[in-house]
Amino acid sequence: MSAAVLAAAPSRPAHRDPRVLRWLGAYTASTLGDGVYHLALSWAAVSGGTPAQAGLVLAVSAVPRALLMLGGGVIADRFGPRRVVIASDAVRCLVVLALAALVLATAPTLWVLAAVALVFGVLDALFLPAVGALPPRIAARDQLARVQGMRGLGQRAGAVLGAPLGGLAVALGGPGAAFAAAGLLFALSLPLLLGLRLRPLPAAPGAPARKDTALGDLADGLRYLRGHRVLGPLMIVIALGDLGFVGPLNVGLALLSDQRGWGPSGIGWILAGFGTGAAAASLLLGVKGRIPRAGAVLGWTMALGAVSVGALAHAPLLPAAVLLACSVGLLAGLSGALAGALLQTACDPAYLGRVSAVASLCSLGLAPLTFPVTGAAIGLWGTGPVFAASAAVCALAGVYGLLTTALRRAELPKG
Repeated sequence: MSAAVLAAAPSRPAHRDPRVLRWLGAYTASTLGDGVYHLALSWAAVSGGTPAQAGLVLAVSAVPRALLMLGGGVIADRFGPRRVVIASDAVRCLVVLALAALVLATAPTLWVLAAVALVFGVLDALFLPAVGALPPRIAARDQLARVQGMRGLGQRAGAVLGAPLGGLAVALGGPGAAFAAAGLLFALSLPLLLGLRLRPLPAAPGAPARKDTALGDLADGLRYLRGHRVLGPLMIVIALGDLGFVGPLNVGLALLSDQRGWGPSGIGWILAGFGTGAAAASLLLGVKGRIPRAGAVLGWTMALGAVSVGALAHAPLLPAAVLLACSVGLLAGLSGALAGALLQTACDPAYLGRVSAVASLCSLGLAPLTFPVTGAAIGLWGTGPVFAASAAVCALAGVYGLLTTALRRAELPKG
């Protein structure tokens, strides 16, 4: 389906723009569906096999997501991000509803669950770059930072509410009911996306011609990224920040809570603190709309956030750990939203899908590889040294950004 393009209109605040609100509703529904689906898949896999087999099922989707992410960026640029997002959510809806019917009729084997996880990994590789490329097509350049803040609130809603909704559905009707709920949430996003009308993109001088092959498009996009004065360094900052950050948050907190005797509820409180800080950062950017000296603020928030990451391992009491996690969420949420806004405003629209794919690959493809390394390192040396090393990587990201003149001086457009 081709994207309809509206005539140029005066810029309006993103939170009052029907296009942005329609996109935000679709994105939030899809994110909630993702959370419910993953909870249902986890429960079905644990119920149908050993813990090791369940872990394998849950890990299957990471492989195609990492391998195909860059190709997903090429597809988003070739066919348009709106088409790709609609197709991805439509297929996810059909696959999950079919799985729900199968679960309600009979007990699916682990092979079936693994096949569904594999399909979702492929769809994620298409969906994530396209989602990253959509905001400039629905909002003016001076509103992109506000859109990133609103997107962050949608992500927080999905993270906070998705799993509990999935758990409630499992408790009431089993995994089949939870898969059905996820499918309905994916379905809810479709009419909102189908009604989305896109803004015209300004014709960039010297816009690149499309290559004959997808591989040529990919190579062209990587050359563009490597030679860009702002985007090239920004990708390094994103990669270093995520490599240093996700290990302690996803693996280290569980081991730290176990060592301190805080138990599972302690992990929940710490993650709630992180989520509160991240939501506050998203709300700040969504309301304010623009942060002056965005490149410099990005570097400083990453460097200061690294201090809180390192201090987490030394928190003697749970309330102190929750406050530190809130600080990490606030600073990481702000730096992440600024990085996304700078990416979208600095990038030539013709390359936005491919550039978004590289950023998503760093965050969701490569960074999770640190999970087993973090766990093994904590087993050898303890939480203190490992959290300190992770904090050093995060700090390196911020310092590199501050030392790179073009990135440090990067600004978001004024309204």
